[in-house]
Amino acid sequence: MAKEVLYSSTRGALGNIHASEAILKGLAGDGGLYVPDHIPHLERSLREIASLSYQETAYEVMKLFLTDYTEEELKYCISHAYDSKFDTEEIAPLTEADGAFYLELYHGLTIAFKDMALSILPYLMVTAAKKNNVKNEIVILTATSGDTGKAALAGFADVPGTKIIVFYPKHGVSPIQEKQMVTQKGANTCVIGIEGNFDDAQTGVKKIFTDPDLAKEMDSKGFQFSSANSINIGRLVPQIVYYVYSYAKLLKEGRIADGDSINVVVPTGNFGNILAAYYAKNMGVPISKLICASNSNKVLFDFFKTGEYDRNRDFVLTASPSMDILISSNLERLIYHISGDNSAKDAEFMEKLSKDGKYEITDEMREKLTDFFGGYASEEETFETIKNLFDKTGYLIDTHTAVASCVYNKYVKETGDKTVSVIASTASPYKFTRSVINALGIPEEGKDDFELADKLSEVSKVEIPEAVTSIRTADVLHKKVVDKTEMEKAVRNFLSL
Repeated sequence: MAKEVLYSSTRGALGNIHASEAILKGLAGDGGLYVPDHIPHLERSLREIASLSYQETAYEVMKLFLTDYTEEELKYCISHAYDSKFDTEEIAPLTEADGAFYLELYHGLTIAFKDMALSILPYLMVTAAKKNNVKNEIVILTATSGDTGKAALAGFADVPGTKIIVFYPKHGVSPIQEKQMVTQKGANTCVIGIEGNFDDAQTGVKKIFTDPDLAKEMDSKGFQFSSANSINIGRLVPQIVYYVYSYAKLLKEGRIADGDSINVVVPTGNFGNILAAYYAKNMGVPISKLICASNSNKVLFDFFKTGEYDRNRDFVLTASPSMDILISSNLERLIYHISGDNSAKDAEFMEKLSKDGKYEITDEMREKLTDFFGGYASEEETFETIKNLFDKTGYLIDTHTAVASCVYNKYVKETGDKTVSVIASTASPYKFTRSVINALGIPEEGKDDFELADKLSEVSKVEIPEAVTSIRTADVLHKKVVDKTEMEKAVRNFLSL
């Protein structure tokens, strides 16, 4: 029997709790993130896992982290999450193009990788509420840089016992991302644009979360907050699955031999997706390098190069908006682990980040980062990568995946390392049609994003996903935009507090 995994805050103010409680809470009361007390090792060999379906692989991984869920509960959550909502039975197919393997994580309802975890989170959360005899209605409070919002809305819409409030930067998402959110149906959904950037939205959400007076008031009215952001451990654990699955798939297809190492390349903003790969590595998946790809907001690139995390810089709006982030929340979990699971040290760093906007890790901690390689791609390089890959292979990728692809090419050039590599392909090119059309050098003036989607389909011979066609003529249901200072007031209004 696997050892129980308990969770505590990276900042250490609270004791250990069960997985279901950590999923319900989302963010710890001291502002820290929940981390497992140990990273469990896979119980079955990767050779055995190679013969399993995505759903069966998900069970093998998730049962090790979510130890207070019964087999029946977990299998129920998995089977209801990974079903016909995805447009391929494989759930996360691997496609080879120009010498690398693209792990396509965008076959869910909202055509972005967030679906991989947000399809299951509502089931994990409702199950957790039952397990913990929660009588309150769960209010999901989330900040989004474009993708999490829609995926969370799609997951939680009309789920009994829940409400969901999503804040997004009004001028910091693509037109299709915005249309996906503001047309969301569901009596329990609320979408609000803010005048500010994603970091403002995320900071505002964290502040609302950790306000004890508001929590008390909400409790008296029968509500409690939880999060669908990647700060929630219930988001992170399902993401580990696809790295285990991709290795097993390469093994099954004879692309690698048992025990061979692979590299993983991830376009990175909030650091959750690459942290999941780090956890997969620590579970026993032979991952050699974790290649962290940034866009022009290269705060993580600088961190891996210098050991200093410094968010005091200009915020750049790019063609890969989901990565336009200067405060990578999930990095806190890595900082905690490389400090030797030292919560006092982590809290000190986070205090510095909050006060001075920067902190510097010790040399000893830096030595534990040798598995990571940081790289970044400029806007120009991102666009060139889309065009070059398409011209060469006919394979079309979006802007975020292109950042990863570009950084991968730079890494190979710099190191000569030809290890088999998996690139996380995090969104469909149809989510960012204007940028992709632009990259291909096709005139786009005077056309809206839906007309451009038609053009893209014609050029690429790839069918327009249902996620785009269904919102083409959908009514805008959420029109509210507030200043970043009025976020709490907007939450109170929606909940009638």
